Amino acid sequence: MIERTLKRRIPARESRDGAGVRLLRSLGRSAQHRIDPFLMLDKFFSDNPDDYIAGFPAHPHRGFETVTYMLDGRMRHRDHLGNEAVLESGGVQWMTAGRGVIHEEMPEQKEGLMRGFQLWINLPAAEKMTPARYQELAAEQIPVIEDPASGARLKLIAGSLELNGQTHAGPVSGISRDPLMLDLRLPPHMRLQLPLAGNRAGFVYLFEGSGRLGEEPLNLDEAAQFSVGDVLSLQAGEQGAAMLVLAAEPIGEPIAQYGPFVMNRVEELDQAIEDYQRGRLV
Repeated sequence: MIERTLKRRIPARESRDGAGVRLLRSLGRSAQHRIDPFLMLDKFFSDNPDDYIAGFPAHPHRGFETVTYMLDGRMRHRDHLGNEAVLESGGVQWMTAGRGVIHEEMPEQKEGLMRGFQLWINLPAAEKMTPARYQELAAEQIPVIEDPASGARLKLIAGSLELNGQTHAGPVSGISRDPLMLDLRLPPHMRLQLPLAGNRAGFVYLFEGSGRLGEEPLNLDEAAQFSVGDVLSLQAGEQGAAMLVLAAEPIGEPIAQYGPFVMNRVEELDQAIEDYQRGRLV
């Protein structure tokens, strides 16, 4: 058994996106700050409406998947496919942009805490022009696994996980790269040995409390990339810990990106921009 170790730290930096939403960006700050196939991770966190009220008005995507995970608050989604829903605390929306989607995400609240994540996951060349798809799951549709030995609570959003002799599967289906996405909560000082075999690359993002990956301390609001191996050893500090765990098979293809378009070649970016300008993106 090979234990995965800390390979690289990618701290989050303050940024703004959409119409001025304040956020912390770790993955995606530059081309060097990616972990194939994960392109970007933003955390939004504020109880000041001025930081989020302008939201994310209508904008395009092509060539990848977007995931919004809402910890606290309410956000309304609309897209050109006719999908419209309010994402509430604990819910997830998973959108495969494929050949193109135009959508908006706007706050459904004028006060209070809004907190959550947006993740971008790349698509391989063979899937970049697939038709757009959209999935939305309320908190009660996402399974929570209890581990009696460690006291851990694992909210399994996507992927499969074998724990204590049982195989569990997340509810998000029909997505590329078969990613594992977990919201993990650990009580103070407890350790979890998380089976994670294969060639999957990924990271841990600590967003509450304190903890360790193997023998290395985790810092709040950084993507802690782990090495290859068979098991991921995670431990909480004295305040307990809440963290995202992401893992997926790398794609290993060249990336050409211009804002919300992620393709393999510059010529494909030029085509995406032209398609959007001429109303042909979707």
